[in-house]
Order: sequence, then C-alpha cells, then structure tokens
Amino acid sequence: MYKNCFKRVFDFILSLTALIILSPIFLILIIIGTVQMQGNPFFTQERPGRDEKIFKLIKFRSMSNRKDKEGNLLPDEERITNYGEFIRKTSLDELPELFNILKGDMAIVGPRPLLVKYLPYYTEEERLRHSVRPGLTGLAQINGRNNLDWDPRLALDVQYVKNLSLVNDIRILIATVFKVFRREDVATIGNFKVLDLDEARKNQNG
Repeated sequence: MYKNCFKRVFDFILSLTALIILSPIFLILIIIGTVQMQGNPFFTQERPGRDEKIFKLIKFRSMSNRKDKEGNLLPDEERITNYGEFIRKTSLDELPELFNILKGDMAIVGPRPLLVKYLPYYTEEERLRHSVRPGLTGLAQINGRNNLDWDPRLALDVQYVKNLSLVNDIRILIATVFKVFRREDVATIGNFKVLDLDEARKNQNG
C-alpha cells in the first residue's frame, strides 16, 4: 500500500513543503549561480527513471563552460568554481531535484538516477532498481555514496527496493540529514575517482 499509493503522496507533500520553505535560498542560489556561471545557473541531464523511462534531471550547475583554444571543454577540475565546490559540499546543487520529485519523475528516497549509458550494463537483479522512482537520497547514499564501488552500491539499491517501507524511508531520510550537516562522503572534483560502470563491467569481463 505504501509503495503503490502513500509514498507518492508523501513525496509530493514533502517536496512542495521543502520548496516553499527553501524558496529564499533557492532565489539566492539562482542569482549567485547566474553570475558565477555567466548565464544559466541550472544543469539538466537525461537519466533513466521508473521502468527505465528517460527524464531530465535538474541540478544547480557547479562547473563553468570554459573551453580551450580549440573550443573543447576544459577538464572538470579546471571548470569547477569555488561556488561549485561549495554547493557540492553542502549538497545544495541537488535542491532543484525537488521539482523532479514534485513532477513525479523522482522520489525523496530511492536509488539515485545514474547515467543513461549504463543501462546495458546492469544485471537482471540490478535492474530492480528501476522498478521504483529514483530518489534524491537512498540507501547507498547513507552507506558511502560515491566512495562505494559499483557492485556494493548497486546491491544496496536492490536491497532498498526489496525492503521498501515507510519506516526504512524515514530512517534513510534522517540519516541523510546527518550526512549533509556533517558533509560526509561528499564527492567533489579531485577528491575521488570512480570508474564508470561500463568500464568497470568491461574490465570484469576481461
């Protein structure tokens, strides 16, 4: 009952409430981001959602569009700004995803939406992560986040789906709040190196 009905109601009410309460912060970040990025403060990217339906995830941009003399984008570590580092460390770059939740593309809690290019590389078991809406936070995010290798990370996503309940969602949400305030397991350019899933699976297969 919770999974098929109440979870969506819970997500809608909570995301709408959060957007109203955080609207002053939202406005400030839009203004600062517009100046810092010299234009659009938002970043959008296609991600697979429930049943692998593609949607556009929205975040605050943390990297500029600086290019070299040939017109190619500079490396990530040269494009991320001090502002970008700050919003990543505080997870403020994730705030616009509340609109994705309000729309119904995402949930408050669920497996994080990964890149579309990873879809061919999931095992049948791992595809269970797409039987629910992807989340703003999830079981993997409170157990290591991007510091986890792919196999345990995806295994936690599947574990979440198999044990989905209101109690578990509340536990994950509370743990996430503590993680954010402590700035634990936050990924910023230069402090982590995660192998792409496609590369990891190709290496596993020899």
